[in-house]
Order: sequence, then C-alpha cells, then structure tokens
Amino acid sequence: MKITGIKAWQVDLPLKEGRYSWSNGNFVEVFDSTVVAVETDAGITGYAECCPLGSAYLPAYAAGVRAGLAEIAPKLIGLDPTDLNVLNRHMDAVLRGHPYVKAPIDIACWDILGKATGLPVYKLLGGAAQEKVALYRAISQEAPEAMAAKIAGYKAQGYTKFQLKVGGDADQDIDRIRVTRAILEPTDVLVADANTGWTRAEAARIAAAVADLDVYIEQPCPTYEECLSVRARTVRPFVLDEVIDGVGTLMKALADDAMDIINLKISKVGGLSKARLMRDICVASGTPMTIEDTWGGDIVTATIAHLARSTPEEFCFSATDFNSYGTIDIAEGAPRRVDGFMTAPDTPGLGITPVFDALGAPVLVV
Repeated sequence: MKITGIKAWQVDLPLKEGRYSWSNGNFVEVFDSTVVAVETDAGITGYAECCPLGSAYLPAYAAGVRAGLAEIAPKLIGLDPTDLNVLNRHMDAVLRGHPYVKAPIDIACWDILGKATGLPVYKLLGGAAQEKVALYRAISQEAPEAMAAKIAGYKAQGYTKFQLKVGGDADQDIDRIRVTRAILEPTDVLVADANTGWTRAEAARIAAAVADLDVYIEQPCPTYEECLSVRARTVRPFVLDEVIDGVGTLMKALADDAMDIINLKISKVGGLSKARLMRDICVASGTPMTIEDTWGGDIVTATIAHLARSTPEEFCFSATDFNSYGTIDIAEGAPRRVDGFMTAPDTPGLGITPVFDALGAPVLVV
C-alpha cells in the first residue's frame, strides 16, 4: 500500500461556554483545528485532527500545523502508511522538530492500518485494557465562586474528576482551590493546574497554603527545574504536563522522581506511535497518566479514546471528551460521554467518518 495524496481542512470550533481561560490571562473563544486525510492506492483513507491550544500554550500554533503539512506532505507520497516506524523516522528526517505537525499524519496512518486489518485502533495499541474511560472536566479560570458553580453543574452530568485552571493571582488561586474542594465529595478528584503560570515562590506558597486539602498540583512553573524544586517542597500528588514533551524528558523525570502522574498529550509528542511508547514506559514504571491532547473535536476525542481504552485502568488517571466542549460536530461515530465516561468505537480504525459539509473545501491538497 502506498500514500497517494494528503489533504487538510481548516475548521473553527466555537465553545459552548464562549471562552476557555487559563494561566497568565490566556484565553481562546474559537479553536482553530486542522483535519487531515491520508489517501492510498488501496482506496483506504485515514483521518486525523490536530488543534493546538492557541499559540501561548506550547511551541505550536494552528497555522503552523498547515504550514508544516505543506512542507512534509510531498515527501511522504509513495511511502507505505502501514509501516508506521519507517514513516515516523522519515518524517523526523525531513522535518526536524515540530512533532505536532507530524502527529495527524501518524494518527491517520493508524486509522488506515485499522481499516486495512478490520480492527479498531485500540486493538492495535494493545487491546481493550478497560471497557470505559473515566473523564475529567477542565474548569476555565474565573472567580472562585463561579468555578465552584461550574463544577456543581458538571457533577450533575456525571463527572467526578475536575481540572481547575489556576496560575493567576496567588491569593485568588488559594481561594479557587479551597472553595471548589469544599463542594466536592471525598471521592471526587481535584487537580489544580497552573499551566506554568506560577513563579517558584508563588507555587511554594500556594502548595503550603493548601497542604491540608486533597488536591493534585499540576505543572506549577515554566521550567522542569522549577517544578522539581516545588515538587520537593510538597507532599501533594504532583503532575507534570508541558515539560514532558517526549521520551527523553519522560525518562529524566522518572529518574528524578519528578512527578506522580504525567499528562500525555498525543499531538504534543508527535502522534499515537510516540504516545504509545511513552504510555508503555509509564505503565512499566508504575506512573499513571491523563491521556488527552491539546484540544480538538470529534476526531481528536476518538483518538484519545482509543489510546485510553488500551491503557490499564490503574494507569489511566483520566481522559478528555473535547467534543463535548464545542458546538460543532465534525465527524460521525465519535465517542460520546455517558455519566462521566466514554469508550472507543469497536469499528475498524478510529471508527469515525468526517462530516465534510462541516469542513468545507480543503485548504491543502497534495
């Protein structure tokens, strides 16, 4: 089988809540997502999606996905999409860095492999390690009482895990954590995610101020070294996200005992092939993961579901149903939340079919 063509579509994904805000005053109101198709001479087409969280979150941005695809797509024509390791080594050779650009190509080729073999992607990633995947809900940064009210609403929808967007004013962040924890059940999970927004001094102060609460501290500071320093000062369970960008940083963090949990974002690390490797290292080392991505719609949600479903429950701390945050459906067959859980489709590949009327005309055809 050979790759004969690559297409990309740009699609806007407005939010039901109108705005998503996180640390240091950053926010997004409409997400800019890219849907990718990889076509083959066997008549099988694979699909994927990549949606960076704006341009101030990671070294990635929406227009960069499409610019990078225009650069590498001509160099992928003629490759076998089912030779996934060969494909990824070739992409790394023809474009240094920019893993988020390569991610949708890799994911679309997993979709092709599933369709060619008649198997859902979760089977190819290791099998159904769990039947349904527990979800968390991200709570956009607002005043403490407003965030507590949002959590109460989402609890009624079945969520029991909540990721609180902090990383703002230290005093307000302390209040945000205390007010929201107070309305939760003892069995509910609360993660205070600073998204690199605190200085080391702020992080140390906040961690001390909430030391009596059942709360996870996630990615307090911009650098690995700062986070490691904060980790040494608190007994609260510790999550790293932005600074874990590949196998190298994961291995260092495991050696340094830098965290209890990682946030594994599929496009951040370059797609399902590299995410699977990191997932398996985490399982072997006893490190749970939140399995998700930077953002997206139906196709990203399906991709998350397949990797999460093939991950043992005790190591799958949570996952995300991004398609429930937006107002537009861009694919049929995507997972839907039921009482705080989702599962991956049992149909071949990712199990989704793009809604081309929602995508419009392609912006890239190679």
